[in-house]
Amino acid sequence: MKKYLGIEFGSTRIKAILISDGSEVIASGAHDWENRLENGIWTYTLDDIREGLQDAYKNVADDFKAKTGETLDSLDALGISAMMHGYMPFDKAGNILSPFRTWRNTVTAEASEKLSPIFNFNIPQRWSIAHLYQSILNGEEHVAKIDKVLTLAAYVQKILTGTAAVGVGEASGMFPIDSDTCGYDEKMLKQFDELVAEKGYPWKLRDVLPAVLKAGDNAGTLTEEGAKFLDPTGTLKPGAPVCPPEGDAGTGMVATNSVRVKTGNVSAGTSIFGMIVLKKPLSKLYPEIDMVTTPSGAPVAMVHCNNCSTDLDAWMKIFMEFAELSGHPMKKPALYDLLLLNAMNGDPDCGGLVSCNYFSGEPITHLDEGRPMLLRRPDANFNLANLVRNNLFSALATLKIGLDILLAENVEIDKILGHGGYFKTKGVGQKLLAAAMRTPVSVMETAGEGGAWGMALLAKYSVTSGGMSLEDWLDEKVFKDMASVTEAPSESDIKGFEDYMASYRLMLEAERTAVEKF
Repeated sequence: MKKYLGIEFGSTRIKAILISDGSEVIASGAHDWENRLENGIWTYTLDDIREGLQDAYKNVADDFKAKTGETLDSLDALGISAMMHGYMPFDKAGNILSPFRTWRNTVTAEASEKLSPIFNFNIPQRWSIAHLYQSILNGEEHVAKIDKVLTLAAYVQKILTGTAAVGVGEASGMFPIDSDTCGYDEKMLKQFDELVAEKGYPWKLRDVLPAVLKAGDNAGTLTEEGAKFLDPTGTLKPGAPVCPPEGDAGTGMVATNSVRVKTGNVSAGTSIFGMIVLKKPLSKLYPEIDMVTTPSGAPVAMVHCNNCSTDLDAWMKIFMEFAELSGHPMKKPALYDLLLLNAMNGDPDCGGLVSCNYFSGEPITHLDEGRPMLLRRPDANFNLANLVRNNLFSALATLKIGLDILLAENVEIDKILGHGGYFKTKGVGQKLLAAAMRTPVSVMETAGEGGAWGMALLAKYSVTSGGMSLEDWLDEKVFKDMASVTEAPSESDIKGFEDYMASYRLMLEAERTAVEKF
């Protein structure tokens, strides 16, 4: 049996998926983790990363043993994915020089505002280059000692293979990419080096960034040290090919077969982002729109929002606590299905309720911090269905602000696919996203597997492509007979979402005051 492993480090969960030659899931494992706020920085420690990776791998190996009776001692290929962006600087000895700064941090506004006009290219706060330049602006001593700047996916890749390399989609969240060469933009590399030349650092930007590879390229093999890092029991044999590591945006595109021009996908979990593969460039720079790429290097317009389901999950925990207190505890999936399906009985506009779901800052709406809050008018129709529906709408609201820019640009979209935890309850998240985008949304039967499955597909593609493009390989070898469900938006839901958005935009003034005063 062929075995291809994909592991993805999400914000709250590390998931491992093992697929067979037919691309079906044969085993899975996971490890829950949480970032922490230390000295004003959202971070995970290196121990968090190592322990989480090893636990997720142990769980997938145990699941494989339970289902097949066999020991997972070899792999035909594997790949690592992680939440994109962030900043992990290392010295020549491999020591990390500052705590890992994740995508969630909004502490690089000055760097972002200075770099974007210099490059004439939107540099979001969470990008690696923004973190590096902000460290320079702050006068941080560690910058002079840098040998490599890595993302989380690149860090794990280097441990497993000894190679500092990333897939082009992941690289596009570190520094702007030239889609013609599928490498870092040469002009912008030179502009950055000139910008910091007076500092006299002993490195050039190209030297400290990881190498860029396309989907299908070999990014090294699993070394003996890497195998032991992944599986401390020593059972896993080294030597498996390792594909280029990708970000969660790239694996989301693969998992939804959204890598071809004029396709799009929305990934909704702790954060939420929508991605459209462009037929032609946008007419101008938009601070709200990131320009990234597919794992093949095609240009993609991306709307990324830091906050999505965290506030919804917090409310669900309250209801779970109540259920336990009542003596009638419920399993988490059953509770979500019960309350989310009931939300579809709420008023189209949530009956006068509106909430801000910001646990962290949100650059699209120009907020450096978040304060989750619920507002309602005195005459609001305050009931359970509207409360939950409001939280579902709030999870999409900031994405809607960014997507409206693309719709105004007349970006061509043939199909939209959704994936991630927001879509797990059938007939709910999908319908509401369709209302927000004013277009039908499809969800495939594999949507719940998400990025880890997409990463496993990229691992498989790297050794079985036979020269086919990623777009054709996915169409012919993976999704040809894949079942999916498509939901078209209703007129009442479209109008209800637009009415809700009018209140949401007004509510943001209260959110700004809350951030300032509370």
